[in-house]
Amino acid sequence: MNINENFRYLHMGLPEDILRRKLTGDFEGAVRLIDRRLQSLETPEALRRCLTAEREMILRLPGDYPFTREQALARAREKIPDFTEEEFDERVDSGKIGWIYQKGEMRFFDRFFETLCKTEPGFAERAGVVMRGVESAGKESPETGELKRCIRKMKEEGGAGRRICVQASLRIKEELFVPGMKIRAHLPVPAECPEQTEITFEELTPGGRIAPGDALQRTVCWEEEMQENHAFTVRYSYVRRAAYQDTEQMKGEGPQPDFYTQEEAPHVLFTPYIRELAARLTERETDPLEKARRFYDFITLHMTYTYMPSYFSLENIAENCARNFTGDCGVFALLFLTLCRCAGIPARWQSGLTAEPDFCGAHDWVQFYVAPYGWLYADTSYGIAAVRAGDEERRKFYFGNIDPFRMTANQAFQAPFTVEKQHWRADPYDNQVGEMEIEERGLRYEEFERSKQVLACQEL
Repeated sequence: MNINENFRYLHMGLPEDILRRKLTGDFEGAVRLIDRRLQSLETPEALRRCLTAEREMILRLPGDYPFTREQALARAREKIPDFTEEEFDERVDSGKIGWIYQKGEMRFFDRFFETLCKTEPGFAERAGVVMRGVESAGKESPETGELKRCIRKMKEEGGAGRRICVQASLRIKEELFVPGMKIRAHLPVPAECPEQTEITFEELTPGGRIAPGDALQRTVCWEEEMQENHAFTVRYSYVRRAAYQDTEQMKGEGPQPDFYTQEEAPHVLFTPYIRELAARLTERETDPLEKARRFYDFITLHMTYTYMPSYFSLENIAENCARNFTGDCGVFALLFLTLCRCAGIPARWQSGLTAEPDFCGAHDWVQFYVAPYGWLYADTSYGIAAVRAGDEERRKFYFGNIDPFRMTANQAFQAPFTVEKQHWRADPYDNQVGEMEIEERGLRYEEFERSKQVLACQEL
């Protein structure tokens, strides 16, 4: 079994003595106790697999939360000298600044400053930071202006399309490179799907193997014994089309299918809380489209966007989002998907890139199925961004619809690559920016450089 399959056993849970050490930040003690359990022949196989994944998760946690309180305040005051301790504490209490215990001391999330810039226009203005991309931009910006025009065209003409060209690359950091080392690199590339056609690979570093078009997580893979450090690069173009669905005028009718309604451990699980939440949100409602809308409204109108630590270290993603009311695009997408499936509404994962004319970013969203209309889209993160911007029309648009500024590489959560990674993936569930590994181990994100750029975005 591929080592990353151990994550499917996370919901087995940690023994209490190990969990207490983890929660108080005694990571060395937690790993020591895990090793004792792994060495014991009496440890059940399911628990053994859970412990194997948890051990690596615990080892990586400190890297996501490097700042003491003093260091975090200093980080904010680099850009905002008058940022006060009271302001800091208020954001900690509201969940905008994430933290964990390390040896009994609070340590703060490495990207908390970026979260505040993304979600608080006033904070970004004080810091002198200009956010790019529709999801991050403020109420009035070139990005939102272009999106409004596109949405208007979709409503008037029934859809919109773009011919998009993207270049992406990976490169191991120079300080880790050793001549003669064996490297395997994976980059996500466009998957074949009804909305995405005319896929052309215009440039490819020699030796790259392109996965079949229907691969659930489509990549191009290189395996090389490198004598000189160089980037692995792919440039591709494709046509993306988006059809408009007026969900406010639609009603689910007839028998509904039961595909894509199953649980998928460890994060898509119908726990007692998820079952109760889904039942409460859909009380006295029978139309599956309206049930899905209630899930979308619950997330977009009540939850707060925050950057998240590596998904490698997250547990119970959907359920914890429903408890914490915070998350990022993938976390919100998983909660929506899980609630839909729990209510018998087929839902499936999609992810890849937002490919706007002047911005390229990693992103996740969901498709859900309602007869007689078929597959519809929901982008909960863009819905939350619309709430931040005070744009209710845009929020409603992203229930049932998606814009054409996308590149879909992945059509399933936690799917293997065609050329499987031999070691731990940097993200064991999704692939938006690429993966690298050497002969001995998988590389973490901080160990290799990634770049992606939209070279052309032509309106059709």
